[in-house]
Amino acid sequence: MKAVTKVIGEKAKIDPSGLEINEKLLAIDRITKVVKGGRRLRYRALVVVGDGNGHVGVGSSKAIGVPEAIRKANTAAQNELIEVPLADSTIPHEVLAKFGASKILLRPAAPGAGLIANSTVKAVLELAGIEDILSKSLGSSNRINTAKATIIALANLRKPEKVVKDEQNETG
Repeated sequence: MKAVTKVIGEKAKIDPSGLEINEKLLAIDRITKVVKGGRRLRYRALVVVGDGNGHVGVGSSKAIGVPEAIRKANTAAQNELIEVPLADSTIPHEVLAKFGASKILLRPAAPGAGLIANSTVKAVLELAGIEDILSKSLGSSNRINTAKATIIALANLRKPEKVVKDEQNETG
């Protein structure tokens, strides 16, 4: 299976105002930029937002203060919301996605299996409303790249009806 590196097809714009959105802060990092006069300290925040019902987004932002970085990352995540097709409490089919050096493999799981994933992937999947899934993180464990690879994987999922129709077309 070849890794998907970008969203295939049209990505619909989702309005976050009509959704009951929850947010989860994944990381706050202190970053420095070395300039002629010394070091400039800033903070970078990584935030995941979702409604637990098939909508999820990831945003990252930098600012001089921590609260401002979190607020900006939250806004960025809400602007990047995607719709995830769900098949009961799992995903309709297997998908492999890549962002940077991070690869994510997501497989549907039987009901009751739970979220078998690392902490970054688990946060994204929980806010998307997925309860049963098997995942494997390959390559880099960078939190930002892992979160974005997970979003790419979820964005490339097809609806269950479309998967069945495609399989019927392939077989005969």
